[in-house]
Amino acid sequence: MPPPKILIVGCGIAGPTLASFLLLSDVPPSQKPHITILEREAKGRAHLRGQNIDIRGAGVTIIRKLGLEAQIRAATTGEEGVQLVDENNTVWSQRGVDKTGTIQSGTADIEILRGRLSELCWKNSQRISAEAEAGGARGIEYIFGDCLREIKQKDDKVHVLLAKSGERRIFDLIVGADGMQSRTRKLVWGEEGEKERLKPIGMYAGFFSIPREDHDGNWRRWFHAPDRRGIMIRPDGVGARSTIFMYVVNDKDPRFLEVANKGNGNAQAQKALLEEYFKDAGWECERIIREMKVTDDFYYDTVSQVKMDTWNKGRVVLLGDAGYCASPISGMGTTLAFSAAYKLAGYLQTYIKGESSDPFSSLVKYNEQMRPIVEDAQQLAPGQPHVYNPETAWGIWILHVLVFSLSYTRILFIVTKFFGRILHLGPQAADYVPVEEFGFKDMSQWEVDDAGRKR
Repeated sequence: MPPPKILIVGCGIAGPTLASFLLLSDVPPSQKPHITILEREAKGRAHLRGQNIDIRGAGVTIIRKLGLEAQIRAATTGEEGVQLVDENNTVWSQRGVDKTGTIQSGTADIEILRGRLSELCWKNSQRISAEAEAGGARGIEYIFGDCLREIKQKDDKVHVLLAKSGERRIFDLIVGADGMQSRTRKLVWGEEGEKERLKPIGMYAGFFSIPREDHDGNWRRWFHAPDRRGIMIRPDGVGARSTIFMYVVNDKDPRFLEVANKGNGNAQAQKALLEEYFKDAGWECERIIREMKVTDDFYYDTVSQVKMDTWNKGRVVLLGDAGYCASPISGMGTTLAFSAAYKLAGYLQTYIKGESSDPFSSLVKYNEQMRPIVEDAQQLAPGQPHVYNPETAWGIWILHVLVFSLSYTRILFIVTKFFGRILHLGPQAADYVPVEEFGFKDMSQWEVDDAGRKR
């Protein structure tokens, strides 16, 4: 049986990780799969700054296996923890990052900008590809600036049409790792079913960065305003900019969903809506709105989860946010991406080695083994997001006092530990994701210098 041809849609975190482990399989070079990664963004824009994300639990084990831990830790944002502040910038409570491994707090030991992490994963996959080529295998082909227009399954092949180049190609397996708004999912499962698969949680958010000011510091400042409005200002690790997570929890105003459905081509309307809601909120909103209007990395969307009964349809399978986005407030998105990519590569070994003539048994196992992990990740803390974003100024004061009291008495630590370890709820669930051994080549000792040269 010739090596399978695999198309991975998306060059973010999960896509390059899957490609890397497929090439690290314990099979002869002639049997290693022929992998193509397709990314709709142009090469120069594919890894922009992005927002702050974290790596926890099993995710740390996997980046270590990829030989990426040192590089990632060197590129973290340096966030020291979370502070709750009021309109006068008074700190009501703060909780620092836990570096002992005892508990997963709001700020993880590894916090990094999404664009920087994606870039590191991509470049690492290039190095692994080059090493595979040197050993006689076929390396990874990267296509930037294009996307799929059509996916058709016929017999034991998947036929695709590229939207911009007009090129037609044939693959044995397609992996959609193209995010919460996955085009792969829409093409294969149907646009009409998106309302059932995409589950908004009542929160709408703008993500962008602004020039850093001296008082921004390395603590994440979290400001609440009445009517369930909130803003987080976070460090970028470079010291040049601060990242913004600006959100509203709202079940009444249909405009939040309307501007989201029109995509990023409607950025001006999205910015105008956020400005309308925050112009009277006080604190640093005037500065944030002013910079939001001119930022070049603005992104707006509903905060949602993706829920599906199965993540494969024939020879097309979904990976990461495309199939089971847990939402940014879960604290589990990046760990899910790494864990799922690692597991999918492992389960596909029987197919790659020729022990199975098709990938279906591997995809069934992927669905079975990832299901309980995804369910834990998607189980948000009680009351999220409404309870933690009060409607009134009085409610915000109660929230501040309550969090201060619980933090001071360490009850918050005990409650978080209980929910995490007993119920696998919240970010603590990352510590309970199993990492099997699949016989991949271990790259943990494969260090590289700043120029990307192996040492």
